[in-house]
Amino acid sequence: MARRNTTTTTYEPVHVIEPFYTGGDAAISQDGKLLATCLAEDVILTDPGNGRRLARVEGDGEALTTLCLTSSATHLITCSRSLYMRIYELELDAEKTIVTATVSRSLKPHTSPVITVASDKTGTLLASGAADGTIKVWDIRGGFASHTFHGHSGVVSALHFFTLDGNTSSYRLASGSEDGRIRVWNLQTRKVAASLDSHVSVIRGLDYDPVSNLLLSASRDRTVMLWHGSSWKLKSTIPILETVETAGFLTTDLAYTGGETGQLRLWNLRTAQEATHEHGEEESEIVQALCHAQMPYVVTIHADQTLLFHSTSALQNDGQSDIAMPVTRRLSGTHDEIIDMVPIGGMLHPSVVLATNTEDVKVISLEMETTPERENFFGADVGVLKGHEDIVICLDVDWSGHWVVTGAKDNTARLWKVDPAHGFYDCYATFTGHAESLSAVALPRSIPQKESRGATEPLQNPPAFLITGSQDKTIKRWQIPTCDNHTQSPRATYTRKAHDKDINALDVNHSSALFASASQDRTVKIWSLEDGEAVGVLRGHKRGIWSAKFAPVDTPAITSETGQVNGARGLMLTGSGDKSVKIWSLVDYSCLRTFEGHTNSVLKVLWLPQRQSGLSETASLANKQESTCVASAAGDGLVKIWDAPSGELAATLDNHTDRVWALAISPKTSDVISGGGDGVLTFWSDTSSATAAVAAEENNMRVEQDQALQNHIRAGSYREAITLALALNHPGRLLSLFVAVTSKWPPEKDSLCGVKAVDEVLRSLDDSQILTLLTRIRDWNTNAKTAPVAQKILWTLLRVYRPKRLSSLAKLRGRGIDFQSETATLGSMKHAKEQAGIKDILVATRAYTERHYTRMEDLIDESYLIEYTLKEMDETGIGASLNGTPLPLPTANGVAS
Repeated sequence: MARRNTTTTTYEPVHVIEPFYTGGDAAISQDGKLLATCLAEDVILTDPGNGRRLARVEGDGEALTTLCLTSSATHLITCSRSLYMRIYELELDAEKTIVTATVSRSLKPHTSPVITVASDKTGTLLASGAADGTIKVWDIRGGFASHTFHGHSGVVSALHFFTLDGNTSSYRLASGSEDGRIRVWNLQTRKVAASLDSHVSVIRGLDYDPVSNLLLSASRDRTVMLWHGSSWKLKSTIPILETVETAGFLTTDLAYTGGETGQLRLWNLRTAQEATHEHGEEESEIVQALCHAQMPYVVTIHADQTLLFHSTSALQNDGQSDIAMPVTRRLSGTHDEIIDMVPIGGMLHPSVVLATNTEDVKVISLEMETTPERENFFGADVGVLKGHEDIVICLDVDWSGHWVVTGAKDNTARLWKVDPAHGFYDCYATFTGHAESLSAVALPRSIPQKESRGATEPLQNPPAFLITGSQDKTIKRWQIPTCDNHTQSPRATYTRKAHDKDINALDVNHSSALFASASQDRTVKIWSLEDGEAVGVLRGHKRGIWSAKFAPVDTPAITSETGQVNGARGLMLTGSGDKSVKIWSLVDYSCLRTFEGHTNSVLKVLWLPQRQSGLSETASLANKQESTCVASAAGDGLVKIWDAPSGELAATLDNHTDRVWALAISPKTSDVISGGGDGVLTFWSDTSSATAAVAAEENNMRVEQDQALQNHIRAGSYREAITLALALNHPGRLLSLFVAVTSKWPPEKDSLCGVKAVDEVLRSLDDSQILTLLTRIRDWNTNAKTAPVAQKILWTLLRVYRPKRLSSLAKLRGRGIDFQSETATLGSMKHAKEQAGIKDILVATRAYTERHYTRMEDLIDESYLIEYTLKEMDETGIGASLNGTPLPLPTANGVAS
């Protein structure tokens, strides 16, 4: 019979990688240390140096139209479709880990939505451009409009503050609109200084260089124009030959542009020629670029919500004709929907590969420290696997973590050679042959011999074979060419019609002798890898099976409910659309365990590593079976940890708002990684040992405090005993103490409750202790046996404290307790809920007090009846008999004897 697991399994989220940008405007501080991005109707403040989230500024419920940061990052300005503009004051804490955003102004600047905003270099002025063509200039600290400009006939699309020749009295504001017109406004005279009408499409960028006194304008008409700041005449026109979405000055002689090609391009303004001729990998369209003179990089924001950091170190060499701006960092604003993931890199360079509902596969760094060569941090994108023409929906990795296979809807699988240590990610081979989308792939799990070439040089020795499954209901085994025959096209060793419906999962056992296929036809088939023949079928699920995993080689046998030990040939773990998880024996293909608890389809299952219990070898062997756990992820957004030997639920992990598609084990920390449709990656650390240690320490402390309380009671140390009983929340001990005090006879002279020392203790309580004691008095007062004690202590409190002091206790209600917090203990929540407030306590106490007095009055009334009855009995002589005097006995003739 299976033994119950006596240990408590707990997991805590130690890291969370979550979306911070889903489209819209973005802004960065002048020093590049604070990044503000739109996340639906909220704003996320991030440190781009380490990717740490500093704050989440909640919006008004409507989508944001634009945002802006002042140059020194003291204020954040947001505008939304609700027509409101909010100005936040930002304050960074001493540790520079949290930003506090406080709303200083909330107003409606225009009668139509604000499309763009810009602040000046001093951070005191703000310009807002609306959809109705009006422009307003605001005093940020004062919150009032100082200028209003009318002149554009279309939506204002670009704004830029500048000063002519560095003279602060020559403040200008350049504005561009969708009609292609540019206006330069004189803030001193409040009039138009110039009208520039050479562009024929939307103005997307404006910038000014004080050294050359030139104004740069960029438009979707595929041109960049330079204008003299003195005469406002056109100096030159640079054909960009692409739709330009952003542009600006890098130096006096260099400008940058970004647009539909997805490349950051540099232009020599002296020759009007492009200075970058070698571009990097193909990227999606650039929608915005963030650049300041003090920043060592330019940030480009792409249509796929990716942020690329381009180093500007090469700009120091002005004589170069071909300037490269390498990408030193890549951030994904959102991972969209995480469909699958696998860990790579091993212990030294841990990373995780993500399939995110696109044709490209992302590689995310899990390293906690950055390196001088590549400025990567935990959660940063370190690579992209490009090659598929449609969405990638399945992944797998070999034992070494250097070979990754991907399967996509383009009916192909690709094998990738990955080396996170050197940033090398290359497609090694492409497998073509299936008639429909690939839905499952699997690589061998067997580890080569320790001294073999495959073990010492895994990058030069690809896996021997690949198994693929498709929606065409077939499975194929492919022979992978060696590095010596790399150019040879892969060929299928065999093809088998495997199932009647789509194949959802494949897995190879640890010895590479068997592999399993799971299908929507509600079965899992076990196949011989050598000849591709089915050797067993697992039947029992009521709906399609989404995931199947062989048990690792070190998994102990599991005792079935009938007492039979299974596991000699291995175990199989499956998760199904019938909301259940099952463990199967590969000896007779019977079901050993069924785990039920999910409320939606189980989409992924995983065997967890054996826990390091820290016990002796004998104890570890004895408890090894108890430490066997499995994990399951489901469409209900939950990850559940199950104890395999007992079949019980060990823990439920909740940090996702959408279905959880993927589960993996971190190669370095052995944390459980979950990824879901909400684009969130959560890293769960097993804290069972720490939780057990804390529980043991708390138990020991409780025993010591209980003993100390008993010692104080025996010694008559009332002050220490009452204070400790209140602190420990021991109402029973406290009641016993007060019963002994109030029942003391005779009571001490001039004492309120019976003992003067207790009077002094009650007189010196703080507010929280008074409220706690009143709560106990309320409870004791509900019982007729303990009501006299409660009334005595309550009377004492009312004598020693003024009503004003007691009424001030109302502000203590719910102080310091977050009932929704996961860290709040059951005892603290129960104790806090009991402290409902002084008003509620007194109302409840009054109700029972009136009931007690009513009961006593009824007893007094009844006592009058008893007194009357006894008096009548005495008058009739019955009372005398009751007092011991015998009554005369009657005789046969009626005469008393």
